[in-house]
Amino acid sequence: MTCHDLKIAPQFYDAVISGKKKFELRKNDRGFSVGDLVKLKEWVNGKYSGREAIYRIGYILSGYDGLDPDYVILSIEPQ
Repeated sequence: MTCHDLKIAPQFYDAVISGKKKFELRKNDRGFSVGDLVKLKEWVNGKYSGREAIYRIGYILSGYDGLDPDYVILSIEPQ
């Protein structure tokens, strides 16, 4: 299991933290795997705000019609 540190814009961070957004669309450049952790680190004006949260990848959607082959949709669950 790997923990991936990911930058996230404030509006998306707030949506994830509130439970409204349960997925992340990401370039698949890190070798994401089901069970890996993602540490979402809020990125504001070119620097980290200090707010962060850890989620576990529960499902990965890739290779779907209309989804760029270099990208994946990660289903994330709070930890």
